Amino acid sequence: MEKVRKIGKYDVVVVGGGIAGVSASISSARNGMKVCLIEKFCALGGLATIGNVCVYLPLCDGKGNQTIGGLAEELLKLSISDGYKDIPQAWKEKGDIKKRKETRYKVEFNPVSFMLLLEELVLKEGVEIRYDTRFCGVIKENNEITHLIIEDKEGKGIIECKVVVDASGDADVCYFSGEDIVSVDANVPVAWFFCFDGKEVKRYVVGERYDPYNRDVKGFSVNTVKEITEQIIKSREYIRRKIEQLKGENPHIYPVSIPLMPTFRMTRRLKGKIELREEDEGKIFPDAVGMTGDWRRSGPIYYIPFSCLYGVKTKNLTTAGRCISASSAWDIIRAIPCCALTGEISGTASSLLIKEKAESFSNLDIKKLQKILKKQGVII
Repeated sequence: MEKVRKIGKYDVVVVGGGIAGVSASISSARNGMKVCLIEKFCALGGLATIGNVCVYLPLCDGKGNQTIGGLAEELLKLSISDGYKDIPQAWKEKGDIKKRKETRYKVEFNPVSFMLLLEELVLKEGVEIRYDTRFCGVIKENNEITHLIIEDKEGKGIIECKVVVDASGDADVCYFSGEDIVSVDANVPVAWFFCFDGKEVKRYVVGERYDPYNRDVKGFSVNTVKEITEQIIKSREYIRRKIEQLKGENPHIYPVSIPLMPTFRMTRRLKGKIELREEDEGKIFPDAVGMTGDWRRSGPIYYIPFSCLYGVKTKNLTTAGRCISASSAWDIIRAIPCCALTGEISGTASSLLIKEKAESFSNLDIKKLQKILKKQGVII
């Protein structure tokens, strides 16, 4: 019988190194936790970097009001610290506040620079990164996760933990923990890629737009390797066709960067105590721990309740990013700013759970959590 390899013991283990996982790791570490970040690829940032989705969507409501601060704003500023782009003038410290209604607080960034900057920051905060490591399952006792099962170059192993943050993007930890989840097949072939034309590098977007009423366009789920592979291959077919078209106009055009991960928008998510809906626009929940605008249009504001972040059947499991419990508001919270925001919330809540020795996330002192988050710059 194969001997189980014990890898280590941590306060907080974060599964997934996208923007949500990075934010959760940093906030946990800054609050005094020993943190391990598990990432199956060999870089941080997820779709924002490996997937070339290099637009840091708005931190405002489109009406001149900032809705997201804290780590999300810190990471936005980090993303352009290489000088690639700049913050809109109106949103700078001495910018014209009246003009903020005319432009949204968002930026474009260089995905490779951001990838390197994220890694540097995470390491600086003392987080242990485990690249090329795939999460495989959990060991639970009394409705608590005691160990995560992983697989890497050395084989399978277990990691002991006090709290787990599921920032996998696909609710993988929720799935293996027996939580109720929702899975959709709303993902279509799509890709963001860069080409060099001899003078400059340009970004292109190709693929289908999913329409639930147009079943002529096949949607893919994340439930099988077959579907994941098919979505990747079809997305790359679009890239090839676009490059052929561009070469017809300029034979000296060459691709320099394509997505190296599935470009899924929404896959699986937790079905938590509360599911955030578009109808909840403006609704103030008693356990609100953050807020966001709608990146698609100006005006709406959504308050994020803590009860849509933690597991129902697992006492020490919380989520961050696009796999939190959101139904019709899913398309709003999956964007980079909300991933960073919910990551900071979950990371901070994880540290508070351990410090206060709370029985579960559902028993956490919300007022204390809100106070800590506000001190960190989160807007509630």
